[in-house]
Amino acid sequence: MSDVVVDAHHHLWVRARHPQDWIDPATMAAIDADFTPADLPAAAHGVDATVVVQSVSTWAETEDLLDVAASPEGRAARVAGVVGWADLFDPALEDRLAALREAPGGDRLVGIRTMVQAEPGPDYLDRPDVHAGIAGVGAAGLPFDLVVRADQLASCARLAAALPDVRFVLDHLAKPPIAALRDDPTALDAWRRDLAALAARPNVVAKLSGLVTEARWDTWTTEDLRPAADHALDVFGPDRLLLGSDWPVCLLASGYGRWLAAADELLAPLSGDERAAVRGRTAVATYGLDVDHLTTRTKEHP
Repeated sequence: MSDVVVDAHHHLWVRARHPQDWIDPATMAAIDADFTPADLPAAAHGVDATVVVQSVSTWAETEDLLDVAASPEGRAARVAGVVGWADLFDPALEDRLAALREAPGGDRLVGIRTMVQAEPGPDYLDRPDVHAGIAGVGAAGLPFDLVVRADQLASCARLAAALPDVRFVLDHLAKPPIAALRDDPTALDAWRRDLAALAARPNVVAKLSGLVTEARWDTWTTEDLRPAADHALDVFGPDRLLLGSDWPVCLLASGYGRWLAAADELLAPLSGDERAAVRGRTAVATYGLDVDHLTTRTKEHP
């Protein structure tokens, strides 16, 4: 399916089972709620398959996400893959990953992520013990998602160079400081440099996702996002970019459909084949998604 559309990054959570302690009810009221497969608007917007990504640093959440992906509700919501969490310092990491794959829905485990963005320093990814854990993820045949702040981006390039056999997926383009651009035209300079260094590593792809929440939530326009998106297209190319919604987090600044429409505007200068790569083909190849069972779309997303 060369024109398959994949949302390569979204979340699901029920807070009674997996509390989301990072959500501030005062400033994040739009996402201070539970979000289940029935709430996911992907299918209504012509998305063929989705990848759900961990939001809690526990084995239990990953097990539950795999179970959801294999459930009738998960299949109806078109969840085709799970990027789960793993304890990189667990001496039994190899066995724990194997156990996840043997659990219900284990065939949908397509990647691993840890919350690097929560680490206080910019050099966490330079630690030898972190390298060892990520190498273990790679040895299990799984890509490692990098959710990092812009100031941690330089360490990502060093990591990718040190572990050339591991496949890396950069989430949200490392959160470029888009909102600052209106007041400071140089705000993206360091990010541009570090993203280009990371893109020079052939074992890295990146997600065109999470940009609306790095812009001004109430007043952003597609043109605010374009400098970051265009630079990512320049340094990675369409064949190494994946489209993701970051739903429901995107609801802080944008509805699902509005982000997809903005993404279409950002990708409009590309050829049809290049757009197809970003919108789905790269995600299928990166995560090894099984899309053969997907039904033909009856509605194109706006």
